[in-house]
Amino acid sequence: MNSQKIKNSILLITVLACLCLTACARYGPVALDPTYNAETIPDTSAISISLEETESEGEEGETEETDPETEPEEIDTRVPTKVKGIYLASKPLANQEFMSTFWDTMDNTELNAVVIDIKDDYGKVTYDMQNVPALVELKSIEVSIEDMPALMAKFKEHGIYTIARIVSMRDPHLGYVKPEWCLTLPDGTVFRDNSNYAWINPYKTEYWDYLLDIGRQCAKDGFDEIQFDYIRFCTERGSGDCVYDEEDVKGRDKISIITELVQYLYDNLRAEGVFVSCDVFGTIIRSKIDSRSVGQSYSQLASIINYICPMIYPSHYASGSFGLDHPDTQPYEAIIGALKRSRSELASAREEYDGRQAVVRPWLQSFTATWLGGGNYMKYDADAVRKEIQGVYDSGYDEWILWSASVKYFYEGLLTQAEGDAEYERILESRAALPPEEDPANEEETFPVELQEALDGDELRPEDEAVLLEDGPIVSYE
Repeated sequence: MNSQKIKNSILLITVLACLCLTACARYGPVALDPTYNAETIPDTSAISISLEETESEGEEGETEETDPETEPEEIDTRVPTKVKGIYLASKPLANQEFMSTFWDTMDNTELNAVVIDIKDDYGKVTYDMQNVPALVELKSIEVSIEDMPALMAKFKEHGIYTIARIVSMRDPHLGYVKPEWCLTLPDGTVFRDNSNYAWINPYKTEYWDYLLDIGRQCAKDGFDEIQFDYIRFCTERGSGDCVYDEEDVKGRDKISIITELVQYLYDNLRAEGVFVSCDVFGTIIRSKIDSRSVGQSYSQLASIINYICPMIYPSHYASGSFGLDHPDTQPYEAIIGALKRSRSELASAREEYDGRQAVVRPWLQSFTATWLGGGNYMKYDADAVRKEIQGVYDSGYDEWILWSASVKYFYEGLLTQAEGDAEYERILESRAALPPEEDPANEEETFPVELQEALDGDELRPEDEAVLLEDGPIVSYE
């Protein structure tokens, strides 16, 4: 072997070693390390090294040029934040008394992030986006955040990571002003759910740019991340009667079109310098029925975006899930069970998607599910929420967001930043007891053989579809 070949071999070994170190680093609980400084740590999850970008000399000293048609892979320089956050509706942001307490809470607890309604559950955009023509034309703006630049500056001053929540497919407003984008019944009328809300037809690709324009404006106005909620098909009773035009469908199933939409949004918003995340049903993890019903594939979506946020509220799981009689009454065990499924599914899919996987950042329950009935629920308090957070850590994950539609949280159950840092060693000890990642989830999905055959053929018999619509496994109390 001549000297140049030896040099090339050494270069290859060095690059491979760097890649191995990078792969290990992306899964470490960096933010809980007392020495962690987000400003000095690069986003190793997105760094790539391409041998094709370097020139190499042939045996006779000739230079081999890269294929001019091969574009060098862009290096992502964004710095990630290990999020510990809460959801905030837009209206409390205008309440001075609430905000005074809020700033104090953010400064004196482990919280470092907020998720804010930008396109809310009513289909309205909550701050002035007059430079987005579609919003003006459709009268979609209803200002509840009066001065977004000032608010954003305040968030930055307090070191708060900002996430813009965009409710995607449920949109009562567009049901009245743009019915042609919505789910429709055979008689041509707009389908409405039990709350009388309209839903967007995901196959209407012209709507995709409507979402994208909102996301782009959020990026320009300083948000760190764009989060898409309700980015799925409606599963409420009666939605199975909706009709779809084959000219729109073009042979694509529900999972295909939702995945295509998410890819489109991610590709365009990534160019704006923001992170992209999606909220998904926790029940889609390892469930073919739920996944196909809503059009969300956990592993496929995780291969596209930066963060995947499963809603693993204990109240959303049926009795018997994870071997628990009443999951809502055992918050720690329910979170462990849900995230064990997550680890299992993503480990199985890692090779299929070349190791590209989103960071898992679950939504946790900070409310009491009285609707479950006596004996099926417990009153959630600071202790219950802390058990959920511990379940996240003991499952090998580092990030979480608390959900309360009424924006009422048990702040006394949160740690100070110093306490959170001190917790690091204890978390490492807990994780040492975790089962190997390749272990299967603690339970497999079970359903009738006939339904399995129908699913495998991507076609449900009317009687099976009726069962899914009326008594399906998805439990939704959003």
